[in-house]
Order: sequence, then C-alpha cells, then structure tokens
Amino acid sequence: MPRAKDEPKTVAVTNQGATNNLLTTIVMVSENPYLVFSGSKSQYLTEQICKSLGCSMGRMTTQHFADGEFAVSYEESIRGRDVFLVQSTFPSADNLMELLLMIDAAKRASAHYITAVVPYFGWARQDRKDKPRVSIGAKLIADLLSTAGITRLITMDLHADQIQGFFDVPVDHLYASSVFMDYIEKTMPLDNLVVATPDVGGTKRASSYARHLGVPMVICHKTRLRANEVAEMRIIGDVEGKDVLLVDDIVDTAGTITKSADLMLKNGAKSVRAMASHAVMSDPATERVNESGLSEMIFTDSIPYIKGSPKVKIISVANLIAESIKRVCSHESISSLYSF
Repeated sequence: MPRAKDEPKTVAVTNQGATNNLLTTIVMVSENPYLVFSGSKSQYLTEQICKSLGCSMGRMTTQHFADGEFAVSYEESIRGRDVFLVQSTFPSADNLMELLLMIDAAKRASAHYITAVVPYFGWARQDRKDKPRVSIGAKLIADLLSTAGITRLITMDLHADQIQGFFDVPVDHLYASSVFMDYIEKTMPLDNLVVATPDVGGTKRASSYARHLGVPMVICHKTRLRANEVAEMRIIGDVEGKDVLLVDDIVDTAGTITKSADLMLKNGAKSVRAMASHAVMSDPATERVNESGLSEMIFTDSIPYIKGSPKVKIISVANLIAESIKRVCSHESISSLYSF
C-alpha cells in the first residue's frame, strides 16, 4: 500500500570506524511518496492536479511512428514508487491504448503501486447485454486495465454504478456533484428550481440532486429509433413557471438534452439550464446547444472541450482529484468529499 504523504523514507548509511567496527546511522530523508504522470490528451487537467498537490508532473515521453503506432517511456526512475497515471479514455481509442502502455511500462519499471486516474471512463454505456449477440464494452475495458497491471482505479461519475463490480481492484468512484453543488447554490434561484432528468435512466441521479436541494423533480420519458436518435419525448411532472435544471452524466450529440430543454420551455418553463459531468460533445452537439433554448450548459473538465460555445461553462475537478490522491496515499476515507 502507498506510504502516507508525510512519512519519510528511511535510508541506512554504514560508515567504517577506526576500530574496524561497523557503525550504522539511520538518516531520515523526506521524499514525496507519489509521482503523477499524464497521458497526451489529459495534460491540461494533470497540470492543475499537480498544482493543487504542490508537486511537479512526472516526466514521460510518447514516441509516435509513421504507421500510427506509439510507445511510452518514463524519463525518471519510478522503482518502488507509487504512481498515478491520469488519462481519460474518450475517443479516439488511442487514449485508452496510451493508458494501457503507461500502465505496462510502470509495471515493468518496478513501480510499487499503480493507480489509473480516469476522470472519464469510456465505453461505460456498454454495461450489459441489452439484446442478443452484443459485447459488454465496460467489462472488457475493466479487464484490459486490470491485466495491464493497475492496483487501483480513481474515476468519476460512471454511466452505471455497477461497473465498479467489473474490477477486482479497489475503485474510488468520485461524483461531480461535489463541485456542481457549490455552483448551483451560488448562481441558481433555489426557491423556484426544479431538477429534471432527460431520460428515465438518470432518475436516481436527479433524485439525489432534488433531495439534497429540497426541490421537486420531473422526468423526461423518451423512446429511441436507434442510438443517438430520439423518436418521442414527454414530461412527467409540472414545469410551468419554473427554473429547470437538467442533470446528466454524459452529453454526446446533445440531441436528448436539447430536445428536453425545448420541451420544458414549450410546457411553460421559465428557464432551462443543463449540467453534465462529461462533455463528449460529438458533432453536431455544439450547434445543437447554441440553437436550443438552453440558457447555460455546465460541464467538468474531465474531457477537454475545445470547440467553444457562449452557453458552455467549464468547472474544474482538479482539486477534487488531487484531494482524492492525497487521501489514497494517507489511507484516509474519501467519502467525506461527496456532497451526496
């Protein structure tokens, strides 16, 4: 298990005495017990995590070859160290492959403890067999990470909580609610607020927000023609004259959440905001958000959102992840970090 942050490393120094007796002196050398490394596409977040931790980002290089293959190497010794490897596995699959190579390289370099920090866990929507002859992608990714050599996983807002059970190593499942709640309470009119979910699958999440804030909840019930295409949607509950907050874990093409917002306004809502942990935002998501009735769209920085929109606000989870790393190293509980 990792050492506590303030626990010094003990080094024995042996000196030859005048009478040929061995004199052993114990020297206490303070050393940061962990190293934090970043994958290529998560450096923006890792820099903020390291700033919060008060440490430098570990030195690592990724070499790319002409055929698209690449290799990673650590440019400092990690033997016997506790390493934290930060990389979200959003598209493309190169990000996942790079993380797997980082894990493998750390294992072969004799790292003591390897923690994968995966703010956005990709393939999580494939968490069960919903029809015959399909893969369960989330279980496959869990197996790949475990086989590569992780000893712990830190992730945030999994699409389905049961994915934690796909791992045989400890999983620290963080929630963006701990950073979202402060923003809600400071900027939104709670006396007129209604929390909504854009689909039935998010009822538990929306219910938790509504219960914590002490406000009503409504549900959008949808049916799909196929993936990423909504056929029909209706509202269960009353939104007339209310300020609506839609909460979700992932926004991909933004079709569901923008249709929900427009439907809320059509049914008399005063305003509609949306909040989601992961900004996948595949085309044409940005255009849909800009053209919708949403007054604001709030994400975390688990995935870099580079396209930009005047309606989109990004809230960082770097401090949340940094505090989790500290507590893992000092063997403290992280449950107190959760708002609910």
